[in-house]
Amino acid sequence: MTPAPVIIAVDGRSGAGKTTLAVELAARLREHHKVSLFHLEDIYPGWNGLATGIERYVATVLAPLSQGEAAEWVSWDWERHYDGALRVTLPAEIVIVEGVGAAANAARPMLDAVIWVEAAGDDRRRRALARDGNTYEPYWDTWAAQEDVWLEADPVMGAADIRVQNLADGNAPDDVLQAMRYLPSLAAILSPELSARRGLQLRSEKISAAPDAETLFQDLYGSSTNAVWLDSSNASVVSGTSQAAARSRFSILADDGGTFGQSVQHRQGTTQVTAGTATVETAGPFFRWLDSVWGRRAVRAPRGYDGQFTLGWLGYLGYELKRETGGNDVDAGTPDAALLFAGRAVVLDHREQTVWLLALDAPDADEWLREARTAVGAASAAPASAVEPVSEAAPEFTCRDSATDYKRKIADAQHEISEGNSYEVCLTTMLEAPASGLDPWQSYLALRRRNPAPFASYLRFGELVVASTSPERFLRILSDGGMRAEPIKGTRGRSADPTEDAELRRDLETSLKDRAENIMIVDLLRNDLSHFAIPGSVTVSRLCAIESYATVHQMVSTVDAHLRPGAPRAEALAAAFPAGSMTGAPKISTMDILDQLEAGPRGIYSGAIGYFSLNAATDLAVVIRTLVVNPDGDGGRTLSLGVGGAITADSVADDEYEEIRTKAFGVLSTLGADFPG
Repeated sequence: MTPAPVIIAVDGRSGAGKTTLAVELAARLREHHKVSLFHLEDIYPGWNGLATGIERYVATVLAPLSQGEAAEWVSWDWERHYDGALRVTLPAEIVIVEGVGAAANAARPMLDAVIWVEAAGDDRRRRALARDGNTYEPYWDTWAAQEDVWLEADPVMGAADIRVQNLADGNAPDDVLQAMRYLPSLAAILSPELSARRGLQLRSEKISAAPDAETLFQDLYGSSTNAVWLDSSNASVVSGTSQAAARSRFSILADDGGTFGQSVQHRQGTTQVTAGTATVETAGPFFRWLDSVWGRRAVRAPRGYDGQFTLGWLGYLGYELKRETGGNDVDAGTPDAALLFAGRAVVLDHREQTVWLLALDAPDADEWLREARTAVGAASAAPASAVEPVSEAAPEFTCRDSATDYKRKIADAQHEISEGNSYEVCLTTMLEAPASGLDPWQSYLALRRRNPAPFASYLRFGELVVASTSPERFLRILSDGGMRAEPIKGTRGRSADPTEDAELRRDLETSLKDRAENIMIVDLLRNDLSHFAIPGSVTVSRLCAIESYATVHQMVSTVDAHLRPGAPRAEALAAAFPAGSMTGAPKISTMDILDQLEAGPRGIYSGAIGYFSLNAATDLAVVIRTLVVNPDGDGGRTLSLGVGGAITADSVADDEYEEIRTKAFGVLSTLGADFPG
C-alpha cells in the first residue's frame, strides 16, 4: 500500500475532448510526478451501460486507488460485447480518471479536483465519430440520452472546480494546467509547477518615444474584452521632482492576452480565475487568495528601468471587500474585485519620454514585441486623437438621496459622533442614470482631458467599464518594502478668476475644520500601517499640504512607513482597506454606521484601483471621481457616480451638501449633465 494519491477527474459529455486533454495533462505532469491514467470507456458494460459503468468504476477502481491500493477491475470487450480481461491500475502520486461520469456524485468524495470539459454539440458528435468511426454512430443517440438522464439527476457541472471550453486548438491542456495551480487541494502536489511559475523570465525593450497614449491603447487593446490603462493623465501639466510629479511619472497599458494572460473576479467569497479557455473557482476570502499568488519577488526589474510595475495583476478592489476587514457583508451588484493578469504590457515613462515593452518569456513573446513596437511607432507619429461626443444626449441622473435626505443623514451622523461612536463619518451617496446612449471610451477621453489626474484609469472587464480621474493614492508598497499613503480630506472648487481662485485655495489652507478632518484620517492611517511596519518607521512627511487640480483644490497629507521583512503584503494591504479617507474614524464602528445611513452598496466606488506587481510592489488609488458603466441585467447599462464628504461635529449641512456637488461637477459637466435637484 502506498500513500493515498491525488485524484483528478476529467469529466464531460462524449466528444468534448476529455481523453486528449487527460493524456496531455498526464504528459505535462509526468515531468515532475508519477502519474496513473484510467479511462472509463474501458469499464462501461456496453452502449447501455453508463449507469452501471459508473457504479463499477467507483467500487472497483476509485475506492481502492483513493486508499493507495492497486485497483483490479474487469474490462469490457467492445467487439464481443461482453466482459473482457481482468486488469490492474496501480496507484501513483497523481491519478487522472477520465470519462463520462468520472466525477459522478458517488465519486466526488474521493476526488481532489474535478475538471469539466465543454464543447458545442455538433463539434462533440463530429469528434466522437471521427475517433471511433462507424462503431459509435448507431449508438450516439442512445448514449446521449443516458448522459441526459445522468446529468439531470447529478449536478456535476456545478460541482466542477475547473471548467474548460475545449476548442480543439491545442491550448486546453496548458490553460487547465494554469488553472489547476489555483486550487488549494492541489497546491502541495503541484509545488514544482508553482516554483516554475515563480521563476519567470522578464523580457524588456526600451524605446525613446512619446506616443499618443490614447492612440496606442486603442491600437493595442481596443478590441480586447479585458484591458486596463493606469493613466497618469496629468503628466503633461506636472514636471520636476516634486511628489506630485513622482505620482504622475508612469502610465501602464495592458490586457489579458498571450500565454500567461488571465482574468480574475471575486464575488462574496468565491474567486474565479479564467486562463484562456479554462475557468477555476475557489472558495475563501479575496485577500487570502491574493496572498497565495502575490507578495513574493518572482521577477527582477530590467536594468535602467525606474518603474515598480514588472507585470502582474491590474484592476480594482471594490468597497464591499470590507466584509473581510471588519465591515458588514453587503452585496455590491458588481464583482467585489476584478483583475487581469498581464504577462505583457506597455509602460510609458513620461519624465524620460521613453516607452518600456515588458513581456514574460513565452513562445508568443517575440510576435507581441514586434506588434507593440510597431504600435508605439505609429502612435508616436499620429496626431492626438479627437474626442467625439460622449453620448447622444446628456445623461439624466437621479440621486439615491434628495438634498433633504442627505442633510438629515448628516444630522444622524453628527448624533453618532456626539454619542462617541465615531469622530468622523465619510457619508456618501450615489448618482445613477441610464447609459444606453453613452460611449464609455469617449467619455473617458473627455474626462482625462478635462480633469487630468495622477491616478486616472480606464478599466474594461467585458461590459463593465470603469472611468476614473482619481487624484488620491490609497497605498503604495515598493518592492523593497517602503510604504506610503496620501489621504485627501478637504476640497474647494476652482474659479476661472485668478484672484477668487487664490482666495479659495487660502480658505482651504486655513480651514481649521478641514485640517481637523485630514489629521484624524492621518492618525487612522498611521495606525493602519503600523500593524505590519517596522516599529518606529511610521512618519508623517507632509501634513495638510494643498494641491490644485483642474476643477478642485485638495488638502493632502503623506504617511510613510517600512514593511517588516517577511510580513505578508496582502495582509498589510487588508489592514488598511478600505481607505480611511472614505470611511472615517474609528474605521470599524464608522463603517457600521455608514451601512445603516447609506442604505445601499458603494460597489467599486470607495475601493481601490491599481496593480500588484510580480516584484511584490503595489500602487493603488482611491476610487473617487469615477464613472462606472455596468450591465443592468436586462440588456441595458447603468451609469453611476459616487460622491461623499467627511462629516464632523462642526459640519454645516448646507456646506457639506455643496461640497458633494463640487466634487461631482468635474465629471458631470464633462458629460453635459447636471447634479440632480
